[in-house]
Amino acid sequence: MHLIIMRHGEAGWHTLDRERELTEFGRNGVADVAAQIAESPWRPELIWCSPLVRARQTAAIASEILNCAVTEKDFITPDDDPARCLDELIDVAPSKLLIVSHMPFVGSLSTLLVDGHRRGIPFMTAQAVVLEMPVAGPGCADLRAQFLP
Repeated sequence: MHLIIMRHGEAGWHTLDRERELTEFGRNGVADVAAQIAESPWRPELIWCSPLVRARQTAAIASEILNCAVTEKDFITPDDDPARCLDELIDVAPSKLLIVSHMPFVGSLSTLLVDGHRRGIPFMTAQAVVLEMPVAGPGCADLRAQFLP
């Protein structure tokens, strides 16, 4: 399985965190990273995204560039437990998937899959990493590439 984990693009401020929208800079960064992914050997077949506005906007830009469908998942929001996502990856994930989410979730999911712990690593906005896993499980992934805006 090839899994790409991406943090949403830069977002502006809003009184409701769920309603924060991408800035122009954020949209450009997402488009740049999606174009890099499109030229790579790790092009996804499907995108899972958080239901928060900035993640949905990021996924829409990536979907247009990568020509793949988007499915919202309510278990990949900022403070969700990455173990729930791992359960879904084990049960139903396609072999080439892009997950668009938030910090600290993207950092925690990445370290769970690569190192078997949830301490997390930092992601800049619009950053994406490629993980390769023979099987989905804690500590089963290898970091293959990263894409930066």
